[in-house]
Amino acid sequence: MAAALIVPAWAGTSDEPLTLSEALALAAVRSQQLVANRAAAAASRNMAVAAGQLPDPILKLGVDNLPLNGPDRLSLSRDFMTMRRIGVAQELPGAQKRQLRTERFEREADLFVAQGQMSLANLRRDTALAWIERYYTQQMRDLVLRQIEETKVQVQSVESGFAIGRSSQADVFAARSALVLLEDRLSTVNKQQQNAALTLARWIGPDAERPAADAPAWQASPLEEGRLQEHILLHPDLLVLKAQVDAAQADSRLAEANKKSDWSVEVMYGQRGSAYSNMLSVGVSIPLQWDRANRQDRELAAKLSMVDEARAKYEDMLRSHEAEVRSLLNDWQTGKSRVVRHQGELIPLAKQRSQAALTGYRTGKVDLVAALTARRDEIDARMQALFVEMETARSWAQLNFLSPSDNLATPAQEKS
Repeated sequence: MAAALIVPAWAGTSDEPLTLSEALALAAVRSQQLVANRAAAAASRNMAVAAGQLPDPILKLGVDNLPLNGPDRLSLSRDFMTMRRIGVAQELPGAQKRQLRTERFEREADLFVAQGQMSLANLRRDTALAWIERYYTQQMRDLVLRQIEETKVQVQSVESGFAIGRSSQADVFAARSALVLLEDRLSTVNKQQQNAALTLARWIGPDAERPAADAPAWQASPLEEGRLQEHILLHPDLLVLKAQVDAAQADSRLAEANKKSDWSVEVMYGQRGSAYSNMLSVGVSIPLQWDRANRQDRELAAKLSMVDEARAKYEDMLRSHEAEVRSLLNDWQTGKSRVVRHQGELIPLAKQRSQAALTGYRTGKVDLVAALTARRDEIDARMQALFVEMETARSWAQLNFLSPSDNLATPAQEKS
């Protein structure tokens, strides 16, 4: 509810940049899956309260020994055996058993809470991935647009040079071909950007059309500070499986308690004719567990097997996610080195080569095709650098949004 009140105040016009944190908040507000998880948890909490109460007493009304023939036929008062009765019966499950039933529903509620945390974590991760792709495709599009404008100027220059005999017809065709190739690349980037916007709209709605703000600080993560194992244990899938283990254990304890029968107590008042005494009856009902080995013991064995199953699934998922997180961490750390290499070495080298080729063309030492090729290689280097940075940011997002919160706090943040 608080997020629902805050987000509309953030929401801006279609021209205002959309930050990653705002996108995450919008996604959380729009999610119906989170609403469903909260409702399921609330239902189990209510059932936990109900399960801890005694069963409703049973009101019993009846007529015993009503004559069907003879002089007292259908009389309620003349025959000494005829009796109108009213009574109350109450089942009395033990306090421990009722507590275990309450605990069973509480563990079920915890399971729904854990599933809600998993839904939230998946929602934030998918929203972050879509936002990051939208951001970098937007950067790629801006890069291609700038190169198209520069190439148009070059085409005009070459065409003017051809008109006065300074450029050849082959140069004109080469310049025009370079422009067409850039326009074709723009179509590809436009498609990628639109697809990214459509994916983001799945999570945040119309605000996906807003331009993305600056990229998040994907260069740092709490995992670098020795908190990898803690991050793995907070994986939402593992939290769900841990809740399943707890629920299965509660079921097994309840099955153990069910080996003790629930007694019932009944009190009955019988009214006879005025010439006879009224009657009071008291009784106790005790279920006979005559085949416990094939009923209660089998039920308990089944519940214990389900505990073993849940634990085995947890251990298997723990190993799987440990390998997954370590792989993502490796991808992210490798990506950071590649980004530095692209930005610090490959792009400057491609730019220097492009400038040298352009200078050579102006001085007549290099033909236009070589100059355009060098220019295209520079664009490719810049596009590749953006792609590598996008993949690195995606790895960062998958690591940072494994847990339901934005990210784990760093030790310095915890201290503050």
